[in-house]
Formats: sequence, C-alpha cells, structure tokens
Amino acid sequence: MSTSNDTSTDPVGNGGETHQQAKGTSDTLTTQQGAPVSDDQNSLRGGSRGPTLMEDQVMREKVFHFDHERIPERVVHARGFGAHGYFENYECLSDLTEADIFQRAGEQVPAFVRFSTVAGNKGSGDLARDVRGFAVKLYTKEGNWDIVGNNIPVFFIQDAMKFPDLVHAAKQEPDRGFPQAQTAHDNFWDFVTLMPESMHMLMWAMSDRAIPRSFRFMEGFGVHSFRFVNSEGEAKFVKFHWKPSLGLQSVVWNEALKINGADPDFHRRDMWTAIQNGDYPEWELGVQIFDEEFAEQFEFDVLDPTKIIPEEEIPVKPIGKLVLNRVVDNFFAETEQVAFCTQNIVPGIDFSNDPLLQGRNFSYLDTQIKRLGGPNFTHIPVNAPKCPMRHFQQDGHMAMTNPTGRANYEPNSWGEEGGPRENPESGFRSYQDEVQGLKQRVRSETFSDHYSQARQFYVSQTDIEQAHIADAFVFELSKVEREDIRARMVSHLLNIDGDLAKTVAQGLGLAEMPESARAAMPTREDLPVSHKLSILRNGPDNFKGRRLGILVTEGADAEMFAAFKQSVKDEGATLAVIAPTIGGVKASDGTHIPADEKIDGGPSVLFDAVVLITTDKGIEQLAQHGPARDFVNDAFAHCKFIGYTKEALPLFKSAGLDNKLDGGCVALDEPADATDFLGACKQLRYWKREEDVNKV
Repeated sequence: MSTSNDTSTDPVGNGGETHQQAKGTSDTLTTQQGAPVSDDQNSLRGGSRGPTLMEDQVMREKVFHFDHERIPERVVHARGFGAHGYFENYECLSDLTEADIFQRAGEQVPAFVRFSTVAGNKGSGDLARDVRGFAVKLYTKEGNWDIVGNNIPVFFIQDAMKFPDLVHAAKQEPDRGFPQAQTAHDNFWDFVTLMPESMHMLMWAMSDRAIPRSFRFMEGFGVHSFRFVNSEGEAKFVKFHWKPSLGLQSVVWNEALKINGADPDFHRRDMWTAIQNGDYPEWELGVQIFDEEFAEQFEFDVLDPTKIIPEEEIPVKPIGKLVLNRVVDNFFAETEQVAFCTQNIVPGIDFSNDPLLQGRNFSYLDTQIKRLGGPNFTHIPVNAPKCPMRHFQQDGHMAMTNPTGRANYEPNSWGEEGGPRENPESGFRSYQDEVQGLKQRVRSETFSDHYSQARQFYVSQTDIEQAHIADAFVFELSKVEREDIRARMVSHLLNIDGDLAKTVAQGLGLAEMPESARAAMPTREDLPVSHKLSILRNGPDNFKGRRLGILVTEGADAEMFAAFKQSVKDEGATLAVIAPTIGGVKASDGTHIPADEKIDGGPSVLFDAVVLITTDKGIEQLAQHGPARDFVNDAFAHCKFIGYTKEALPLFKSAGLDNKLDGGCVALDEPADATDFLGACKQLRYWKREEDVNKV
C-alpha cells in the first residue's frame, strides 16, 4: 500500500515547478537562523531571466552548507554501520575489577556499536574479503568505555610503528588509485611477505572469517591483553570476546562477489532489517582471565597482538550480554560522527604493555581530532558521556558547553564556587606495574615465533574450511603481477603446512617450489587442535535469524506457501518472496502473494536457502529466463538447501542440474514437507556437494 501523499493539488510556479506549501500540521521551512522561507524552488533574480542576486541570503546559506557537508572519512574503517542498544551485567565481579559496570547483577547501561570493513573507502561494498571492525561504546556511570576490536582476535603487525605502512600497502596503489577494498594486489602481498609476523593474521584473513554472512553472525574480540584492577589495586590480565547468540556463519567467496554486485549494502540492510523487525542482535561478553604466573609460563607472549590464548587453555567466561535494539535516527550524526578511542577506559580497567595497543591509544585520539574538526568531538551527542562531566577544559572549535562561574583553573581559592576537584578515592588509578629497562628500539625475542599459531589455526579447521583458505590464497596471489612475490608467500606457507603450500603452489602454477622462508623460531607442530577456531564447528544448529527466499509463479500452491510462511515464523527466520514481476502472483486459491523482489533483483545469493513453488505454465517461462537459471545454479553452487515442487524440474534441466540433484535438493510433495525442509536447513549448507561443484 502506498504511503505517499497526493501531490496533484500542490501549486505550480511559472516554470512548472512544484511548490509544496505549509498548511495544516506542516511545519514552516526556515533558514538555519530560524527565518521563514517563502520560496525554496527559485533563487532571487533581477527579472525572471536575469542574473542571480548576491543578496539572496536564503540561497547562499543553503548552498554554503551543502558545500561543507562532507567531513574526512576515516583512513581505515571508513565504511561502517552503527546501532544503539544496551549491555547487561550478569554478576558482581568486584573481586576482579572495580569497574562500576560490573558491580551489580542485572544492571543495564546504554551502548553504541559500529561495525565496519577496514581497507575499503566509505562507498565500497560490504562483502569485501576484509577484517571487520567491532567497536563498542559503553556509557557507564563512571565514563565512556570503548572496546575497539575486530572480528579477528589477532592483527597483522606487532608494533604500531608499522601501522601506516600496513594501511598504505593494503589500500589502493597510490599511482593508480585501485584496487578498491581488496588486498589482492602486489603492494599488499609484497609488504606482508616481508613481515613474517603477519602470517597468523593472514590465515584468518584468508579464511571464511573475512567474509561473514552478517554482522549478527560473527564474533568480536578486544585483540589485546588488558587488565582488570580491583579496589585493592590487585590486577589480572583479561582478553575480551563477543559471542553471537545466533552462532557463526560466513558465505563462500563466489557468493560474496555476487552479493557485492546484487546488494553492496547487504550487511547494512541485514542489520537494519533485523532491528526494525524486532529480531534484536545479541552477543555475550566473555572474558579470559589470567594472572602473571600464567603469562610467564604460556608458550607465547601475552603482549603480542599476533597471538591468541586458545579457549581450551583458558575458557571464556560469560559476564554479560550486548543487545542492539534501536537503529540510528541519522546516519551521519551518529554512525559517521561516533568517535571510538582505545584510550577510553574507566576505573577498574587498565592497559597492558602491548606495543600495538600503546600506539593505538595515541592514534585514535589524534585521528578523531583531525576528522571531527577539533578537541570538542565529545560534545557531539553520540560521543558524550551519559554521566556528569565536570572539568576545566574550555573553548576550541564548536564548543557546546564551557565551565561556568569565575574559576576555570585549579588549584584555586574560590571554595565551593571553585569547581570540581580531584578524587583519589574514586578517581582512575593506573595499575602499579613495575617498569624498568634501557631506553631502546628493540623487539622482544618472545615475539619471534611467527608460524606456530598460524599452523594451529589451519589444522583446527575442517577440510572444507582448509580448502577455502587455500582457494583464497590462490585467488589473491593470482592477482599479484610479480611471480617472486607469489613464490615468497608460498615459502612462508611451507613453514605453516606443507600440504597447504603445495596446494597453493599448484593453484598458482609455480614452475618450482621455493625454499622455506627463514624463520626466527622453528614451527611447533605439537600445538593441539582448537575446535573453537572453526566456524563450521561453532554453527547455530538452527535456522533462526536466517532468510529463506521463495520463488513463486502464477498459480503457486497456496497451501504449500502458507505452510512455509508458518514454518519460517516458527523457526524465528524471515521469508522473502521472489516473483517474475514485483507485482507478485495470484496463488492457486485466488489470493494474492505480494513480491519482495523481482527475479533478476532477488538472486539466490541474498538468501540462506531457497524454495521453488511453481506451476507447469509458470516454470515454462522461467526456464528460458537467464536470471531464473542463475537463481538455481548459484544456490546449487553455493551448497544451499533447495526445496522444490515437481513443477520446477524443467528449470533445473534448463540450468543443467537435472542429473545433479542431491540430498540438499528436497522435493516438496505436500505442505507438511515445509517443516522437514526447514529442519534440514539448520545445517545452513549442504557441504557434501562442494567437492563436486568445484571439480574442474
């Protein structure tokens, strides 16, 4: 049903332009100064065909503001999507930390979360192979706490000194301005193959972790080791994890490429739609807690941001949940202007000596001042604490508030009128970590094992996931023009897994296998498999939160459609109807089935599983339609479950699939089959098919 108002009675000007005028409950349009505007269609002229007059303050203000609408986009994490919600604490953790947010079970604090890609510009597509930012701002009673993390728990570099080089290498090559939002080019692979510390992160980046199905289906990590500090000044190390309630899920690479073409805003749209539908995304905040003794005996340095602590060694303890339940009112005001800084911590939380974290603490504050125009970005509502702020910081560009009264300094002798004072009892106190040593530029030898955990990650994957990693390396390196760079990467893979290196070398058509890269430390092959590192081993075992696409034609079985509609609702999933036209179809009982997508605008890559409810007449036409053949071909190639009524078989034949239907292709004979089909879809993909699909 259309929600637009009738505009046929709007006044029309001399040139035929529409003039929508304030009447009834409509507000009067004003300038930024509040002056009412009489005509928003025409600038002030000297005669109807004469020159525009410079005195037109209304036009000048409007165009002036338009000319200044853009602010610098983020150097990294430029493309993002944000939402509001809350964090709820599970239990009192006063023995571990004095952070106010963890003192009372069941208490909630407001939260804002921004998800993002890293390498691409603001206008790039959502499904790039990339790290995803997972930044959380918690508005606690003792200030804002920012957990500025990613969906991957490690990073490419160990020292912030190399961050500019990493980003320069990953982004568009400077002489040509492309490729956009991808690392499949010479500069990136030249850099990382000269940085052995990147190897662990590369294994994650080439895995399906870098192409998540949804922000709602990915983990988040604080990356670094931090400290919990209690009221007695006692500290323990802590690593932060966000675990999605809907389980983990990614797409496959060919699917990601096609999603970027069909809907570049796929992840944004998914999050927006889920929240608007009341299907609020949810994650548990978990922590790995460990002391100095563990840090000393652990095989790797806990200050090294290229390393993890496997969950089998220190289980993740859930301590609260994050729920996103409100979209932003204005994208620019909130998602674009939100400023996350790793330095934003609260009493009870402290930093470790992780050198990458220390550098981020400087860089994030610096970049916000540059991007948002000055030091007063904390006055922007989305950045402002929701607890009282009392300080003597004043002035600067766009100051919204300044200290009141005579005193704008301390110490002062104005007594109660003298403003706020320091509080040694409740104020932030840094953990009293003993620090000594020579002032020097040096990397700790405990950071020098670059291959062991990379190998552990790889061997912890299922066969399917390992194949995807190999395919990703081959794809990316095939875009690299210089053969020596391709061979250099294979030389590193030899230190991780010989079979992986051989597979990649064959995929690249290398004439000969290179020697293994020089390693600062030998690769350990005794590290145990960690099942928590696999996506497929940590799936949801349900179809909740997923999306079923149903392709219908005129005369579609009404009872079958109704059965699927109910089953999808019962499962907590959503349903989208795809039809030959956006006008929808008439079902077998004469009722109208409205369409959400036209067949060529709603390809199967946009759905987690698909169903075809057709008629003989309807399928005859679709069988000759290229987008309809693509619909089933892509669903099959991406190992999705496909349900179909017998009338749909000619489409499979036309697509060349009639002799390939397998256990993931489910015939629907009666409405009751809808429930069984949704039960099968809980596996999310029919992976047995992939080996046959990928045969060359």
